[in-house]
Amino acid sequence: MTVPTLLTDPATWSILGHLTAAWLAGSLIGLERSYHGRPAGFRTHALVCLASALLMMVTTWQWRWLGNDVPLDTIRTDPTRMAQGIMTGIGFLGAGVIFKEGLSVRGLTTAASIWITAGIGILLGVGFFLPATLATLMALGTLSAFRWIESRMPSYFYAHHRLTFQPGHGMTEEALRDMLREHGFHLSTLSYRYGEDSPGLEYRMVIRTRTASNIRRLADTLAKRETVRTFRIDPTGD
Repeated sequence: MTVPTLLTDPATWSILGHLTAAWLAGSLIGLERSYHGRPAGFRTHALVCLASALLMMVTTWQWRWLGNDVPLDTIRTDPTRMAQGIMTGIGFLGAGVIFKEGLSVRGLTTAASIWITAGIGILLGVGFFLPATLATLMALGTLSAFRWIESRMPSYFYAHHRLTFQPGHGMTEEALRDMLREHGFHLSTLSYRYGEDSPGLEYRMVIRTRTASNIRRLADTLAKRETVRTFRIDPTGD
């Protein structure tokens, strides 16, 4: 097929429209992730959406690459199997952005955004422009508008707290609870250790508060106590 014929072929512009729409949708979602400093951002989401659309077009436009010599009634390719393969493969990519930091797991939202981006690419690849457009707008709303809502709605901030005392200077549980209460914390779970990793008494707990700045206040107080050997506060969240 010559270049002039290729440019006048309606199928060429249809293919270009599918791929361009997928590229734009993935770029918009990835732009939001890049803005918030996530490991999978602008380029990753654009490529995921574009690749998903491209692979789906391999099946939905198979009559173009098989040629005219192959009877259409002999084609038995199922596009839904390609979609299943894409989503399975995206699972490995999503798992790569999930990581454990201390006792907290991060990257779950980014993994979910990669997954929905692949789904949008599949819809655009087969030509479902309306649901793909709605899904893109909903995904952007979830990642941006919901963040604004979450920051303003009353909620608890959870943290994993590990506290070790100097040998012979351990704090009683009642005193520990009073100290946490003074700093605006509630104790969710508590475990005790002695002589396992260090010679002093060690508390491991999950604490919660309604004000994130209380975490800094508690850290400042513990840093000034001579009886405290080590401490660690790991806020949870994505």
